[in-house]
Amino acid sequence: MNVTTPASAPVERRAATIVMACLGVFVAYLPVTTVAVSLPALQGALNASTAQLSWVQDAFVLPMAAFILTAGVFGDVHGRKKVFQAGLLFSAAGAVTAWCAHSIEVVWAGQALAGVGAAALLPTTLALISHVVPDHRERGKYIGIWATCLMAALAIGPVIAGVVVAHFSWRWIYLPAVPVALLAVAVAARQLTDSRAPHGRRLDWPGQLTATLAITALVYGVIEGGAGSFTDAKVMVALFTAVAAGVAFVLVERRSDSPMLDLSLFRSPAFTATTLVAMISFLALIGFFFVLSLYFGMVQRLDTLQACWRLLMVTGAALLVGGPAGRLMHRVSARWMITGGLLLVAAAQFTLTGLAADTSFASAAWRLALLGLGMGFVMTPMTATAVASVPYHQAGMAAAGNNAFRQVGGALGPAVLGALLTTRALHALPGHLTDAGVTGAAQDRVVSAAQTDGLGAVAELDLGAQTGQALGALGDSFLDGMRLCLITAGSLTVLAALVAVVLLRGPRPQSTPRAAGDTADETASALQGA
Repeated sequence: MNVTTPASAPVERRAATIVMACLGVFVAYLPVTTVAVSLPALQGALNASTAQLSWVQDAFVLPMAAFILTAGVFGDVHGRKKVFQAGLLFSAAGAVTAWCAHSIEVVWAGQALAGVGAAALLPTTLALISHVVPDHRERGKYIGIWATCLMAALAIGPVIAGVVVAHFSWRWIYLPAVPVALLAVAVAARQLTDSRAPHGRRLDWPGQLTATLAITALVYGVIEGGAGSFTDAKVMVALFTAVAAGVAFVLVERRSDSPMLDLSLFRSPAFTATTLVAMISFLALIGFFFVLSLYFGMVQRLDTLQACWRLLMVTGAALLVGGPAGRLMHRVSARWMITGGLLLVAAAQFTLTGLAADTSFASAAWRLALLGLGMGFVMTPMTATAVASVPYHQAGMAAAGNNAFRQVGGALGPAVLGALLTTRALHALPGHLTDAGVTGAAQDRVVSAAQTDGLGAVAELDLGAQTGQALGALGDSFLDGMRLCLITAGSLTVLAALVAVVLLRGPRPQSTPRAAGDTADETASALQGA
C-alpha cells in the first residue's frame, strides 16, 4: 500500500522515526573507523598481507557504492520501512559473521554483508525523516541531527575499538552493532510508518549489473596490481573488464527509460564538480585512515587504544564543525566553503609528511585536527550543492549519485593508497636494510618475507641481534611509502579544490516549477544519499 505523507505526523511517531533514522545511520557508518583502527590487530591475528587488509575496508565500501542507488529505488517502489529493516538485518548479519571469523576471507564476507546493509540504510533513513517532517525548514534541523549521528559513528568507532582490543579479542569490535541493529528492527516494526515515492520507478537491473562489475573490477585490479604487478594477466583482465563494464554502463543508462543514474546530470558544472569532490575527498579520507592505522601499528608500535585517540582528533574535529558548517551555508557561498575546506585538508596532508617513527601525540594532533576541520567544512555543502544544481525532479537522483561516487572514492582509497604504500616501501626496503647493516642472507630473508606475506610479516621474523635493525629499516621504508601516499592525496585534494573554485559558481536557477501533485515524499527522494 502506498502511504501518503501526512500534513504533520504525531509527535511521538515523529520522535520514534527520527530516533530510528539516527540509529540506522549510526549502525551504517560504525564499521568504517572501528575496523580501520583495528587493522594491525587483524593483521597479527590472521597473518594478513597489506593487500588483504585493503580488502577488509573495500569489502565494506564496495557493496555500499554498488547498491546504494538501487536501494533508494527499491525503497521508492517497495516501501522504505522494509528496506530500512533489511539494512539493519544485513548489518547485524555482517557483524556476526566477522565476529565468528577465523580467517581473513570470512572477515571479508562479514564486511560485505555490512556494506549491503549500509547501502540500504543511507538512502532510507533520510527518506523516513522527510516523510514525517514535511516542512523543509523544520526538516533541516533533523537532517542536521542525522548528520551529527553519522559523524558520531566515525568518532566513536575508534574509541570502541581501542577499549575492546585493549582488553579482549579483536573480533569483539563487531559486537556493539548487533544489539543496536536488532533493537532498531524490533522498534521499527511497531513505530515506523511505511512510505513510497508518489511516482513509480522501476529497478534498472542492466545498469546495476554493469556498475557493480565496473566498480569491483577496478578496485580489484588496483589492489592486486599494487600488491604484485600491473602487468599480471589477472590484473590486466580486471582493469580491461572495468573499462568495458564502465562503457556498457554508459550505453545502458543512455538508452534506459528509467535509468539508475541519468547521465544528463553531468551537464551541470556544479553537479560534476561536487561529484568529483565527493569521490576525491572520500578516497583521501578512507585511504588516509587505512595508511595511518598501519603507521600507528607497524612504525610507532602503538596499541589500538593509543591509536584510537589519535584518529579521534580527525573525526572529533569534523564532528564539532559539522553543525556550524551547516548554519554557515546561509551566509557563505558553498563554493568558498568547499574550496577552503579542501585546502585545509590538503595542508594537513602535506604537513603529515613530516611524521616520523618517534613523532609525539602533541605534534601529530594539530595536523590531524586540521584535516578533520577541513573535512567538516566540505561534507555538508557538498551534497546540498549537488541537489541544488539540477532541476527539482532530478534532485533525488543527484543526491544519490553524489553519494554513490563518494563511496566509490572510499573504495578506491585503501586500494590506491595501499598499492602506492606497498610499492614504494618494498622498493626502498633493501636500501634501508643495507644502511642499517642488515645484508646478505638476512636481507634476502627480510625482503622475501615482505614481498610474499606483506610488510607486517617482517615483524614476525627472528633475526637474532639484527632484529632491531631490520624493524628500524622496515619503519623507514614504511615512512617512505606513507609520504608518497600523503603527497599523492594532498595533490589530488588541491586538484579537487581547483575543480570546486572553477566550476562552483552557484547553483543555477530552478526553471522547472513544482508540479501541483508533488508531495513531501518527493522531497524525501531529493534527500536520499545526502
